[in-house]
Amino acid sequence: MHRLLRTCLLLSVPFTGYAQDPTRALSDCLAENTSGRDRKDLAKWVFLALGAHPENKQFFATDAAKAIDEANKTAAGIIMRLMTESCNAQMKNAIAQGGPRAIQAAFGNIGQLAMQELMSHPDVNAAMSAFEKYADREKLGNALNGK
Repeated sequence: MHRLLRTCLLLSVPFTGYAQDPTRALSDCLAENTSGRDRKDLAKWVFLALGAHPENKQFFATDAAKAIDEANKTAAGIIMRLMTESCNAQMKNAIAQGGPRAIQAAFGNIGQLAMQELMSHPDVNAAMSAFEKYADREKLGNALNGK
């Protein structure tokens, strides 16, 4: 069960090869049963989890433990509600038909929806576009035009 739960929680790892009906049904159920707030909470949880990587630790406050614990608690509540209540039948069917990859794919879709919501905010969009001031537009134009 622990392995299955961990597989489910890989929200930020999209799996594109999921044309099976049970996976699509689960993905649709997850999307229908999560609010924008749920998705933002899950994205926050993923963001804070990424801070555990040694390359990222320097960017996180040393006193972030309380925020991380709260994000873990919130994510657990959302995921447990989805797996045991809202989408239980679809979850069982997806596991039976596609195994852990089906679950990973369905939860990956929720991660993508969360990212879309966050990235649609003007402040995030501006931050993501800030790299352009360092890009060599001429070189890029030449590369795109086959020069």
